Amino acid sequence: MLILCPECEMQVSDKAVSCPHCGYPLRSKQSPPPKKKHMRLPNGFGQICEIRGHNLRKPFRVTLTVGRTNEGKPITKPLRPVAYFETYNEAYQALVKYHAHPFDLSNNMTMQDLYDVWITTRKGKVDSSTLARYRTAWSYSESIHNMLVRDVHIPDMLNCIEHGTITIGGEVRTPKNNSINSMKTLYNLLFDYAVSIEIVDKNYARLFNVESGYVRSPTCHMAYTSEELDLLWANVDKHPIIDMILIQCYSGWRPGEMCELLMKDIDLERGCMMGGLKTKAGINRTVPIHPRIFHLVKARYEKALAANSPYLFFSIRMKSNGPTRPKGELMQMRYSAFQEQLVEEVIPLLSLNPAHKGHDGRKTFVTMAKAAGIDDFAIKRIVGHYIKDLTERVYTERSLKWLKSEIEKIP
Repeated sequence: MLILCPECEMQVSDKAVSCPHCGYPLRSKQSPPPKKKHMRLPNGFGQICEIRGHNLRKPFRVTLTVGRTNEGKPITKPLRPVAYFETYNEAYQALVKYHAHPFDLSNNMTMQDLYDVWITTRKGKVDSSTLARYRTAWSYSESIHNMLVRDVHIPDMLNCIEHGTITIGGEVRTPKNNSINSMKTLYNLLFDYAVSIEIVDKNYARLFNVESGYVRSPTCHMAYTSEELDLLWANVDKHPIIDMILIQCYSGWRPGEMCELLMKDIDLERGCMMGGLKTKAGINRTVPIHPRIFHLVKARYEKALAANSPYLFFSIRMKSNGPTRPKGELMQMRYSAFQEQLVEEVIPLLSLNPAHKGHDGRKTFVTMAKAAGIDDFAIKRIVGHYIKDLTERVYTERSLKWLKSEIEKIP
């Protein structure tokens, strides 16, 4: 309805804050609506509180109840490794993630508990062969599985390294060479994680060294010569992995990346493959399929499709290894198996240089790419190397068509 303004006596709406004619205030501004209250969290789920009055960038703090005092009062600890968040929703999601994979925030966590939580953080970040090394190293460490994290010190880890055993096929094995290095690496990473979630305040694993007796040969990859490539092409049907070697030579995959290629990431219609591991620049990159290897990739794709394999490269288990690993089982091709077959079977079969290793196909690709005059940025994008140039790395979009035109410069 209309009312008269007390100042200018003109008609105005009774809902107006001020007179539109003279500006006279008619009523005070409405106060902002109260903040919506969040639903109460279930008992035992955790607490989210907003710290006010300190102008914090991340004011929402998450705590968890880890026990109770003798009087029945709750003992709370901040969520680890991060307890403060910018919004309530971020804090809530952190609680949900914690309850999906909970771990003990008190000092009563065992090494097995720590390993179970830590290993979930590695899945998807490292390849399956690395996870397998972690599992083997952990199997050798049985004597500390049920010990409290806070009670494990250098002598306990050294005891595992020197006297740990596992049984495979009725044979008792002790750690040797690579296994010793893997155990030391595993302990380093486990206690790094324990420090990050404040289970312990010192990483004792990094305070000692081990001598495994293993001497790593210098990294010196060797490209296949043109004569060796001709031999591989002429004998592509003589061994199951020769096509893999050629695919690697014309795509630049690391052998571990090649073994991890999934069927869903092979796009024959667009002529490209997606995959990659190890580095930020290498993960989830697109690699065009060179015309010379298209028929090889297609044949592998159809073979994997017929076998219902999720991986492009697979093998069949030739002998049984217990009830869970029967003969004839479909297996993903592993880097170790690829390397072993290359060195022990393909090289003697074709009289190739005995110094060749699994990465040499990758070096062959880069060597051929350089000789063909492929753009340096294209090479780095295809093989997954870091691009220092900011303009190219961040501000330049490169199409699949461009990558194809570059890779096809290789004859």
